[in-house]
Amino acid sequence: MSVDKAEFEASVPEDKRIVARGIEVGQTFYFGTKYSEPMGAKVATAEGKEVPVHMGSYGVGVSRLLGALIEANHDENGIIWPKSVAPFHVGLVNLKPGDETTDSVSEDLYAKLEAAGIEVLYDDTDTRAGAKFATMDLIGLPFQVVAGPRGLKEGLLEVKDRATGEKEMLSPDATLNKLTAALTD
Repeated sequence: MSVDKAEFEASVPEDKRIVARGIEVGQTFYFGTKYSEPMGAKVATAEGKEVPVHMGSYGVGVSRLLGALIEANHDENGIIWPKSVAPFHVGLVNLKPGDETTDSVSEDLYAKLEAAGIEVLYDDTDTRAGAKFATMDLIGLPFQVVAGPRGLKEGLLEVKDRATGEKEMLSPDATLNKLTAALTD
């Protein structure tokens, strides 16, 4: 059913109208008897009279849902996935792959998070730190954990909440506890 602009404006008082952005993620179409009559699709009424079936269709577009999620959950740096639909829960960044300490701490934390049912995207590529941070922000996982030589000298990892941008320096055990509490039910 379609309502033209003049009808809408006449039926809804000015103070009750709102303007907002939206995206169509699903639709419903009423076909009436357009298809059932040519196909001879009929049903019997309570009185026993045969009448053509009234038809319609509805659907939800999965790709549209993803687009809507991203449109509603992003900032200038990229996506901010809600925890419930994130492709991974944590982005683990090893700032110095090949370094015994950063490799050991990263791999240990990765194994413990995975064992707790937390999905981890582990970046152990030999790339500049800034590029790794930009990529993690762009991907938009709920949490980022950075294992770097400087922080690990003090026994600390950097934990970033992607939605708020808040960063904390935590021990590996405190990091595991925080993420487990935040991401498991």
